[in-house]
Amino acid sequence: MTAAPGRPSVTDLDDAVELLRALASGVRMSIVIELRDGPLFVNELVSRLGVAQPLVSQHLRILRAAGVVRSERRERSIAYELVDDHLAHIVLDAVTHVHEKH
Repeated sequence: MTAAPGRPSVTDLDDAVELLRALASGVRMSIVIELRDGPLFVNELVSRLGVAQPLVSQHLRILRAAGVVRSERRERSIAYELVDDHLAHIVLDAVTHVHEKH
């Protein structure tokens, strides 16, 4: 089925659903918010979020598989960063929307 002009295709909508599914976790949303100002190492995310390292690593794997974050080895550590700034806006807009309803 072809999308009408100016409307997303079914494939694009399905891909967007998968992206939102990857973001559908408080820890993953927090990671995205923390990464909005630049790359961080896992230990920095652990410290900022107050979450155990294995849990942060698990969530980073999900975000990486979804194309939300990318990683870069820097000597013995791996730095993570957002693939693009739009993702932080999506998360922050959702938080703002919920906050405005209260």
